[in-house]
Amino acid sequence: MEQILAIFRAVGDPSRLRILLLVQGMELAVGEIAQILQQSQPRVSRHLRILAEAGLVERAREGAWVFVRPGPAAIMAPVLDAIAALAASLPGAADLGAADRARLGQVRADRAAAVDAWFAAHAGEWQQERSLHSSEAAVEAAIVAALGDGAIGDLVDIGTGTGRMIELLGARASSALGLDRNPEMLRIARNRLDAAGLTAARVQAGDMYALPLAAASCDTLLLHQVLHFADDPAAVLAEAARVLRPGGRLLVIDLMPHNREELRVERRHLRLGFADEAVLGWLVDAGLAGTVAQRLPPAGPEQLGVTIWLGSKSING
Repeated sequence: MEQILAIFRAVGDPSRLRILLLVQGMELAVGEIAQILQQSQPRVSRHLRILAEAGLVERAREGAWVFVRPGPAAIMAPVLDAIAALAASLPGAADLGAADRARLGQVRADRAAAVDAWFAAHAGEWQQERSLHSSEAAVEAAIVAALGDGAIGDLVDIGTGTGRMIELLGARASSALGLDRNPEMLRIARNRLDAAGLTAARVQAGDMYALPLAAASCDTLLLHQVLHFADDPAAVLAEAARVLRPGGRLLVIDLMPHNREELRVERRHLRLGFADEAVLGWLVDAGLAGTVAQRLPPAGPEQLGVTIWLGSKSING
């Protein structure tokens, strides 16, 4: 009885109802919510505490940022269903939350533009990004080991950057495609692949949230040091799973959790690494079986550790 009353009290406030509608199906930073609601972060935090106590949201600290995600489906689903049913039946309520979703779209568009501008300005220095973490040779050897011996079918490298992953694995693939949003990165990747003699490999523009590929169209997908630039990592992995064929594999290579807060500004990192439970949970939600393929500890005191996660799609789809 107490939890039911707590739920009704939590959703009985306009701001908390707006927050609930915003975070359904996605994870948002507290700062994003404050910006969209045009309220102070302390005020938003108080609302979030009430929602969390009712089991409607969960909060996770990552460095100086706190991310908010929907609570357990057993609680959230009936609450959201009830809100949707009421909104559909009441005059003028059908577009409940639409204005906030539009503002969210603008917040994320502004953030994506900032990331794109950073990449455009630093494309030629991209290899320096790799100096943040474990030995690149060790990471590449671990990637090769995670995929095993033999052919890897149709390969897609999401966020290909300078094309290094295509260069590393392209000879084992039936076809190889590198996708990136940044034109300067694509120019560098084309030159690199031409120099490597990988004439069958190609690169093109592509968004990790909306891949220009048909469902079940590739066998091996890579996300190499890409996910920490994503404001919605779960959506990226779900989109990757969509284009995997039955029996296909998704390899995620990214940073272990860290507290290098300056990287948010200096290199436009949106996430400060990832815990295993977060990535494995997203893989399961995307319909894939997830495992930790390898962990590579930091190569030095100023460097960051790397984890390789493997997501596999059932042979039965």
